[in-house]
Amino acid sequence: MTKKQKEIIISKDKAVFWLDRNGCWCNQHGKFEHKKIIDYFHASIQKDRRGYYVGQTIENCREKVYFHYEDTALFVFDVIKDKAITLILNTGKQIKLNPKKLEIKADSLYMRVKDERIKFAEQGLIKISDLLENVDDQFFIRIHHRRYKIQKL
Repeated sequence: MTKKQKEIIISKDKAVFWLDRNGCWCNQHGKFEHKKIIDYFHASIQKDRRGYYVGQTIENCREKVYFHYEDTALFVFDVIKDKAITLILNTGKQIKLNPKKLEIKADSLYMRVKDERIKFAEQGLIKISDLLENVDDQFFIRIHHRRYKIQKL
């Protein structure tokens, strides 16, 4: 006989932490400082029809804490340049860079993937900065000798 898994749901308005516009976890005392906790929170980000949450399962209990985020919940933290350019997200997920899906809004670089908007955090932006070009206030990304225009929002 299997026990039904208990579920604890904490709504956004009850959450005591949030993700700032730079991809840093914060609470009332400021930015989180412990790397293991920060990495655990990022790796635990999931999404369902209610939005983004940090989720974990301990024994027979599933916990979901929906959280506020200032801009987006997904960030590019690292980039692997090989034959293809691979983006490493704050969640640990790896996705391919699609230059046709890049956009700039308020001096920040994003990539659209379906209904998700992924922001390049500072460290991710630095990794691709050598591929970016600015010509007459229009930004481009150059990949394998081909230049792609980056849309401004």
